This record gives sequence, structure tokens and C-alpha cells, in this order.
Amino acid sequence: MAPPRELQGFYYDPEKNRYFPIKGPIPGSSSKPKNPTPKGPQTPSNQLQSGRSSCRKLRNRTLPKLLQARELEGRHVIYPHYCRCNFADEYEKIQASKPVVWRYRGTDKMGVCALKHLRVDVQTLQGQIETDVLLTGSINGSLSFSEVGGVGQYFDDGTKWIADCVRNFVKGKTFERDEVRKPVFRPNRAALLMPSRISCIRLGPKCSPQAENDGSVAGRVLFTTLGSETSGGSVYTLGLVEPLNLGPGILNTWSGLEEIASFRCTLWTAEYDYNRHRAVIGTSLGGASVDLETRMETWFLRCKSDVFAQQIINSGNVILCGLRNGAIVTADFREKRESLSDRLISHRIPYSSSIGGCKKEWLKLKGDIFPSHTIRMPSSISSLVSLQFDEQYFLASAMDGSIRLYDHRLLQRGAVQSYEGHVNSHTRIQLGVDPTERFVTSGGEDCKLRLWSLKSGELIFEEKFSDSIISTMCYKTYSSCKAEEGNQYKLDSSQGAWLGSHEGLFYMRW
Repeated sequence: MAPPRELQGFYYDPEKNRYFPIKGPIPGSSSKPKNPTPKGPQTPSNQLQSGRSSCRKLRNRTLPKLLQARELEGRHVIYPHYCRCNFADEYEKIQASKPVVWRYRGTDKMGVCALKHLRVDVQTLQGQIETDVLLTGSINGSLSFSEVGGVGQYFDDGTKWIADCVRNFVKGKTFERDEVRKPVFRPNRAALLMPSRISCIRLGPKCSPQAENDGSVAGRVLFTTLGSETSGGSVYTLGLVEPLNLGPGILNTWSGLEEIASFRCTLWTAEYDYNRHRAVIGTSLGGASVDLETRMETWFLRCKSDVFAQQIINSGNVILCGLRNGAIVTADFREKRESLSDRLISHRIPYSSSIGGCKKEWLKLKGDIFPSHTIRMPSSISSLVSLQFDEQYFLASAMDGSIRLYDHRLLQRGAVQSYEGHVNSHTRIQLGVDPTERFVTSGGEDCKLRLWSLKSGELIFEEKFSDSIISTMCYKTYSSCKAEEGNQYKLDSSQGAWLGSHEGLFYMRW
């Protein structure tokens, strides 16, 4: 009897005397092909194409198919292509891969470079109300409050920005009248011009999810100005314990504003130390802390490389400092010193001058640092973000396009996870992590917004809807106010993020 012919894509079963399509590994067969094709090195372009393919596959997945797999397989579904995964994780990824994006009409001249969403008490002519507001900082030094969803009903004059849907990846989705995105309204007296660009905004106790809160209403906001050619940057606080006055004819709109300290250098970033009520700043000369009550300045790090990013970890005991030269330094900023730099300990830390190179260079700095907890990324540090479920884990991005997840206890072993596809060469771009800490978000120099799975590093979403770099973002930390009767704007309980670029203001929801 002649042997059966080989058909591409099928295998022959002699017992059943028929051909079957090859959908996966044949039971009993070798796990390796007979003539394996040698794979070339994975180039960045190949990785990017793989990420884009992953995004398309996620968008093509449907919830009915996932639910069907859930019923058949249980909590851990085999979906798709023999890939075992968690149902809840897969559901969240499908949702995040199909966001809806709005652009606020008329915000193209704002030049947003710092952005925070918070909830405050506002005093109006009709009385005191509690409402959601956006605090935005601009490249021209403008600092302003904008009400979200109130449509300016409590104020007589101001600017109203309407949201236009620019991207909707949910197939067949139509927006009903009660699903229109809330407008943003800025009263005329809600803007203040500072001496230079707003470099950073941080929320204080009672409004930050990282602080111990006894309510949802904000108490204090910390922000810094970058500085200019003629003067350095400054540290400010804005008290929000008393109701914020934004109505017409009210002269004390910014009565809670205080200048805490001014420096003869550039102020790149800042952190709010909730335990000691201090501002911890990153400058062109190193790192310093400022007591918000006594206004005493203390330098804990002196170096010749700018501190571009900071992140407090270990429950406020130490701080990570990301430098222009690519180093990430762990410093102890708890001890108070009377002098500036003469008592700081000098350190010379060796590191390789190039990736994979054997030539050693020395990182020279002064401060209360931990040399064994110092690492270096390939380029200048752009952003640092610690995770709340375990603050020993932190994300770091560099200006070569690399984004990595580290465990502070195992720094010398390298990154725990990496996230491919990010595009950056020289821009300070903020990383964003959603409140559930499932996803990492970042803009890129190609003006695209990307979203990765924090756990797996999978690129979930990649799309361009802005003509300028999305450099700052913040996630909504509170549920929106309950809609009043007859209001066309309904309560939004889904995941949402505010996005800021020089082109204007955006909102993304999934």
C-alpha cells in the first residue's frame, strides 16, 4: 500500500484513515520542528511591529468570545491560541485596548505641561458647593482652575470648553445624549500668571490617594516654577482648606497662595513628603528638602547632573533621584543639616560608560546615598513612579525610549520587566499608572499614546490623536459628582485619564 501523501497544514491518522488540520502540537510529536528556521536578532523595528500586531489582536477580541471561554474553561481560560490567562486580566486588557478619547475644543493655546484632578469646596454667589476641578500648569507660567461638568452654572463669566470625540475603538458604539463627555469651564478669575513655566504640581494630604485621608476634599497643593535666565525657580503652596473663591467680584481667589522658597537654580521636579510636611525638590544642582512650616532648606544630594525625576519610597524614609546622566540614586533625606554641602559625604561610584562595554567611569556626588542601590539607565531619566501595592517596585523611563520595572531590593539583578515600543530621545515625558495598577501609560515623541500591561509588558494600545507630545497625565482619583436631575451628563465610573500636551487637553476612558 502506497504511503499517504503529505498535505501542507494537515496530518494523516492511519487508524482513522483520514487527514486532520494541524491546529497545534500533535500529541506525541516532537516539540521542535525537524528543520527549524534560524531566527535573526530581534531588532527594535521588529519589536515595534510585534507590539502593533498585539494591539490589533486585542481589539479584535470580543467579550462574548471571552465569556464563552470563561464558561468552558473556568477562571483560568485558554484564550486565544492555547494561551493560558486569567479571565479578569484578559477582560481588563480588552477594555483598555478599546478606549474612547475626547479633545476639548479651544484648549489648543493652553500649552499644558502639568495637570492634576482634585475635588474642592468652591464658594459661589449661590453658596458653597463641592465639585471636581482640574488644576493645570502651562509652559507660559499660567496656573488655573477649571470646573469639570458644572457647565459654569455657578459663575457669570468664563470660558467653556466642549469635548469632541476624536477616537472610539468600540465597534458599533453610539453615544446617546446622556453619554456626552462633560465640558470643562474656567471662570475668568481662576487663572494666575507665575514668573516662569510650571514645572511640577503635587497634591498634598486630603487629596492624594497616597496620603492618609479623612475626606475627599483637598487640603493643600504644592507646585514649583522652573526658573528663567534671570532668576531661579520657586516652591509654592496653595491652601484649599477654606472654600475656593472663583466667582465674579471676589478678590481673594488666590489668598491661599504662599511662596515657600526660591532658589538660584532650575527646579525640575518635586515630591510632597506627607510624613514631615516637606517639599522635596530636584534641581540643576542636586536634591533638597524644604520644611513647609519653618521654610528651612536642607540639601541631601549635591551633584553636577540635574535631578530630572524623583520618587519617595520606603514609607517616606528614602527617595529615588533620576539624573540627567542616566543614574538612579537612592538617598536618605530624613536627617536635618545646618550647612549646605560641607558635611555631605563624597562618593565615587563606578559604572560602565556604555552598554556591554568594559570601560569604567566614575559617578561623583555628595550626599546621604546608598551606593549599592545606585543603577544607571542608557540615557537621561525622564520619569520615576512607585507602585502602591508594593512601593519597593518602581517604574523608570529614560530618554532613549526604554521603560523598565525595578525591584528596589534587587536593583543589581536588573529590571524585573521592560516595556517595548516607547519613542523618546530628549523629552521629559511623564509615566502614568492607573489606580488599579494594571496598566502603564506614556506619550511619545511620535505623538502617539501607548498603554502596556504592567504585569506582562504587553503593548495593549498605540494610537496618535494629538499633533504634539502628550507629556503629562493624571488619572481620575474620585468618582464624579452624582448628576442632578435633568442633567445630561451621567456619572462616569469607568477608568479615565486626563492627558495634557502643548496642543491642548484630552480625556481618555475605557
